[in-house]
Amino acid sequence: MRAGRVFLVALGVVFMLIAAGLLAGGGALMWGEGALKDSEGFYTTRAIQVTRDSYAIVSEPAEIDLGPAWILDWNKPVTVRVEASSNQPSKGLFIGIAERAAASAYLTGVDHDEVTEFHLRGRRADRVEYRNHPGGSSPLAPISQTFWVASVHGPGTQTLKWNLEEGNYLLVLMNEDGSRGIDVQGTIGARVPWLPGLGIGLLLGGIAVLVAGIVLIILGARKSPPVSQASEVEPSGYSFVFKAEITEPLSPWLWLVKWFLLIPHYIVLAFLWAGFMISWVIALLAILFTGRYPRGLFDYNLGVLRWTWRVGFYSYQALGTDEYPPFTLRRADYPADLDVPYPERLSRGLALVKWWLLAIPHYIVIAFFQGGGGQRSGGGLVFVLALFGAIALLFTGRYPKGIFDFVIGMNRWTYRVAAYAALMTDRYPPFRLGE
Repeated sequence: MRAGRVFLVALGVVFMLIAAGLLAGGGALMWGEGALKDSEGFYTTRAIQVTRDSYAIVSEPAEIDLGPAWILDWNKPVTVRVEASSNQPSKGLFIGIAERAAASAYLTGVDHDEVTEFHLRGRRADRVEYRNHPGGSSPLAPISQTFWVASVHGPGTQTLKWNLEEGNYLLVLMNEDGSRGIDVQGTIGARVPWLPGLGIGLLLGGIAVLVAGIVLIILGARKSPPVSQASEVEPSGYSFVFKAEITEPLSPWLWLVKWFLLIPHYIVLAFLWAGFMISWVIALLAILFTGRYPRGLFDYNLGVLRWTWRVGFYSYQALGTDEYPPFTLRRADYPADLDVPYPERLSRGLALVKWWLLAIPHYIVIAFFQGGGGQRSGGGLVFVLALFGAIALLFTGRYPKGIFDFVIGMNRWTYRVAAYAALMTDRYPPFRLGE
């Protein structure tokens, strides 16, 4: 895979990652538009219970910088709504918003609590955390003060609405007469008129970037046109051998216990894959410094893939044979096998990116095939179809050929990518099930 094509694939993957973020953000905003918005257009929290034996409960300081929000909609400001009611019928409730300096001066020397965090669970906040500011003075009644930029007070439920303004503000909850002991239940909401438009914009932008990423990956991964004899021909050095021959007749019931019969293999493979990871790291460093894959490490890692495929073919990656897999890293006379020719030279630059960045599109496909964990996983489409084949075998005595071919194609795709990610070749795996 040449440098220009590598760049196109890498750029396409970056575009796809950006698109995923845009689509996730847009989807979350549109979900919130339908699930969290009330009849007045406010996105509102669940009920929050705050109870303290002090004179006031205040929020943390909120530094508001509207910035370029006017670009989205100058005529429709963001509105905050605080709705609360006191659980003490004899005391009226006061809700006020004030600039930080004025509110802090008013509460200097007054015992009050600052809400630092609250955690919502179910319909109420299950835990509210406070920072206490002790003091020995009693405050004047809040309704007698003139510094509030917005306030409401009185018995029963009180609702404060305030259009955001730039500055540093505090939200203050007190008893109307300024007495000690606060017991309040309420909600906080915000009306953001431009949020739906932002969500739609993120979705449309995500779709556009996703399409661009797919186009770039296709351009980078497409086959090169045939070259003339007079041109310099890139040495191939790669022919992936993937053997999968169904051996019939198959036992209609043996597949029910193969998981038990394979326990010795699973134990051995756990150690082999631990060695594989260590070997892979050493091989990566060797390729970066020398451009060569140490032959002993290559043979070991290839042997681990080969062993894994034989076990998978016998078990629930294919259920293609009843012949018990051999305990060997070498090629064997067995219905399932794989081989990758040893590469004399490998690209040092590709070794840094091909196993993660360039292979991301393939990993997404393989997660669907294998259930999220590659060739050693289970629970994906491969497992489901192999299980269907086994059920057909149980009742008819035959494994449906169409299912078998599809299962083998998905496994072939998986192991081609595994060889590429294992740094065994610089040839980018094709996006196809067949040879």
